[in-house]
Amino acid sequence: MWPYIINTEPQDIVASANGTAVVADNGALIIEPDFGGERQLVAEYDQLVVRDGDLIFQGDTIARIEGWRFGPIAQGLWVTIEISVLSLLFATLLGVIVGLMRVAKAQVWRNLAVTYVEIIRGTPLLVQIFIVYFFIGTVFDLDRFTAGVAALSIFTAAYIAEIVRAGIQSIAPGQMEAARSLGMNYPQAMLYVIMPQAVKRSLPALAGQFINLIKDSSLVSVISITDLTKAGREVVSGSFAPFEVWFTVAALYLIVTASLSFAIQRLEKRLAASD
Repeated sequence: MWPYIINTEPQDIVASANGTAVVADNGALIIEPDFGGERQLVAEYDQLVVRDGDLIFQGDTIARIEGWRFGPIAQGLWVTIEISVLSLLFATLLGVIVGLMRVAKAQVWRNLAVTYVEIIRGTPLLVQIFIVYFFIGTVFDLDRFTAGVAALSIFTAAYIAEIVRAGIQSIAPGQMEAARSLGMNYPQAMLYVIMPQAVKRSLPALAGQFINLIKDSSLVSVISITDLTKAGREVVSGSFAPFEVWFTVAALYLIVTASLSFAIQRLEKRLAASD
């Protein structure tokens, strides 16, 4: 499995069209096409396979590059981390806003927040990904990556909103009354008194939702984003080693989620020590 994570085999450089090989004075390899068109320039290589004047056909190996590079599974892992981090940031921001709307005094804001939460939590994430990509993505010309991040953010924000709401409502009403009696207005009391306490109480539930977000990111492979799960499927189709591949994929997901869980536990201890 190691070559699919870190590949140390030489990488072949192939000809993009039929032509003639020309080795320049500076060592660069140029493929002059037979019937016009753009020349192929290979400036960096470690091993030259062809010689000056050789006839080249499209797809022929013309040079090789030594060294290591990330394999498909490692590249898929990076895409998964990138999608998860961006979705986590947007979902947290949107979830806090909707959570504050859930406890707002104005009934219209509470109704809007409840409608959003119920619709999102009442429909499957897979269906939402299809809707965002094929409908909203078509209207606003979103690429696959952006559509995947948007769908994950919207879905996760609904659950974060309920966690934030529960955390705020768990704070004794006397805390708000005491803050208002000191001269703070409602936003100041919420920002400096209520929210810090609510975040501490909600952190374990938020950690679980963040971990679910990382695992749910595997569903974006259905819109052809080459994340860790899709990379695993592609490796299985080429290597015919499903047992080794899927255990490796599961181990990498576990490493990412365990790292996040450890970081949040450390944060919990720091916040507890500050009380």
